[in-house]
Amino acid sequence: MNSVAAAAGPQAEGLQPFLHDACVTLYAPSFAVSHADGQIDGGADGFYHGDSRALARLTVEADGIAIAPARGGLDGADRAAFRAVLRGLGESTPDPALTLHRRRRLTAGQLEETLEVGNAGIRDVTFRMVVTATTDLAPMERVKQGDACDLLPASPNAAGDGFGWTRDTFSATLTSSPRPTALDAGSGRLAYDIELAPGESWTAVLRCDASHADGDQFPAPPVGTLPWSAPALRSADRRFDQWLSQSVADLDRLRLTDPTGPAEEGRPADQFLAAGAPWFLTLFGRDSLWAARMLLPLGTGLAAGTLRTLARRQGTRTDPATEEQPGKILHEVRRATQNFDDNFSLPPCYYGTVDATPLWITLLHDSWRWGLAPEQVEQLLPQAEAALDWMRAQGDTDADGFLKYVDQTGRGLANQGWKDSGDSIRHRDGRLAASPIALCEVQAYAYEAARGGAALLRAFGRPDADRWEEWAERLGDRFRARFWVEDERGPYPAVALDRDGRPVDSVTSGFGHLLGTGLLDHDESALLAARLSAPDLDSGHGLRTLSSDSVGFNPYGYHIGSIWPHDTAIAVHGLARAGFADAAASLAGGLLTASAGFDARLPELFAGHGAASDPVPSPYPASCRPQAWAAASSVVVLQSALGLSADVPGGTLTVAPAFAEPYRPLKVEGLAVAGGRLDVSVDADGTAHIEAPAGLEVRREHPAAR
Repeated sequence: MNSVAAAAGPQAEGLQPFLHDACVTLYAPSFAVSHADGQIDGGADGFYHGDSRALARLTVEADGIAIAPARGGLDGADRAAFRAVLRGLGESTPDPALTLHRRRRLTAGQLEETLEVGNAGIRDVTFRMVVTATTDLAPMERVKQGDACDLLPASPNAAGDGFGWTRDTFSATLTSSPRPTALDAGSGRLAYDIELAPGESWTAVLRCDASHADGDQFPAPPVGTLPWSAPALRSADRRFDQWLSQSVADLDRLRLTDPTGPAEEGRPADQFLAAGAPWFLTLFGRDSLWAARMLLPLGTGLAAGTLRTLARRQGTRTDPATEEQPGKILHEVRRATQNFDDNFSLPPCYYGTVDATPLWITLLHDSWRWGLAPEQVEQLLPQAEAALDWMRAQGDTDADGFLKYVDQTGRGLANQGWKDSGDSIRHRDGRLAASPIALCEVQAYAYEAARGGAALLRAFGRPDADRWEEWAERLGDRFRARFWVEDERGPYPAVALDRDGRPVDSVTSGFGHLLGTGLLDHDESALLAARLSAPDLDSGHGLRTLSSDSVGFNPYGYHIGSIWPHDTAIAVHGLARAGFADAAASLAGGLLTASAGFDARLPELFAGHGAASDPVPSPYPASCRPQAWAAASSVVVLQSALGLSADVPGGTLTVAPAFAEPYRPLKVEGLAVAGGRLDVSVDADGTAHIEAPAGLEVRREHPAAR
């Protein structure tokens, strides 16, 4: 996903605001960012809807009285609560007398703030409370850049209980119940004169409504339409339980719908996951695909919606301005062009990604294996064939057979894999790689997609299955001949090939994306398992994106030393699939330790200092939190610990709890396979119990740790 790296504090103009100490509540396509005490004021703070900021400030003050924060935090994903003491007011002992309880609740397009003041003292009190609400209605990219935007004048409403703002097609209104004692639209102030006898309380409810005149690009789903089964985990490690619970709550509120789908009778709008808040609360090809794939043990509904949403926007023509190509799956969708600076601008529908297309094919294949209805799979096979054709055409651009990318526009993403910051792909000596670039993990995605595509074509009686299996084998041979390099610790695959076909020989977390795809043989997998287990990559909190022994390693580097939970979770799953349970267990344990340091809501990424120096991981200050694939990582780690794999077309379900021992006894209820419920428990002695839908043969395996 595109990023402009942060370099200074949240108040510095022209620099990306920091978020590490923010409280983020969300109900996509809306979210709110505030300080930990609930105040919305400065930096990226605000109430947002559909990539626009509806409120830039919402603060509460008491004239002449210090408001001392006592506690604040999330209540799930879409709610938060904050308590404070009005110091010195109504007190007859050292104990506080007056308290403020501020409760926040989000729904799509609406922020509701309930302010409750209670008098627990023995004296009557009188004071004035002032709420200040202002906005710039700024587009998201301006906020992300740290640009200072002029505040807009407010217009009072006819009822005298609030005011509103409008710019172009976006508008916001703020109303109060009860009506304020005094209202000044020019300053955005609402004043309340409050009198409280002992034991009394006073309550006001503020509502901000935001909307675009042309409607939401991707609306929130209707209530009660969750496209997956909500799991309940009880394990010996309560951190795991809490991480999964918070993650599922966040994923629920990251859901969006595709309004452009065909109005098929009896079928609701397709759903997918927005990438993350605040910067990426929209459709991203790569992120939405990975998150849906990670959630397959909860059902295939989200995967089906994601596949269809992206299929409707699959490339049909060659357009250099957007990087659209026939068969290609897009990178991201926005309401309007994002103009970051003179050299960086992205069109509303941007196709600058090399990996979303093979990931789309693999998600279709894996969804079929987990029980997506055959008629739904078959409906998407023409798009799968177009995506396969794109892989072949793209790999033949210079006849070397590798999938690669280059920014054709001069204003788009210089790097178009998941590590898409400009400095992410570099040689061991620190030199940046020149494009076109062929990433190692993209070749693994393409190999897996070709084999999965072949399986689909064969199962549904379509031609070319043998041809795609042969294509995959040739790609594997080319990869083995061209990507493998060696250092003092032995052989390993380069992160990429550069413009001249030379290996880009840095040591990165990309190894984890190769495991379990079929691209590597056992001995090659063993080499990478050892590399991933070494302390230069395994930080004790997860995988560093770049080896700490490398030139240019930076624990705060977006893709050159930081830790991304989804990246580590992919490696955990790959290691488990390849049979290296000990290495998988170590990385999974690191993520659990990190999750506790972030109150069970793992961010998009965090700093890569590691457990040897920092028992609790340090945040990456500009990271999104929550992020879809970071949250979904909890499910794929659980799947890996249980060794769950499905072959519904073949009538089997496999459970092989390779590294569940630290979490035993363990019981998870409400997984899903083949459209039915799946419950799994593992006793303290390792005995597994499975309740699966009828018609599936359950295979229990006990692989040896390696």
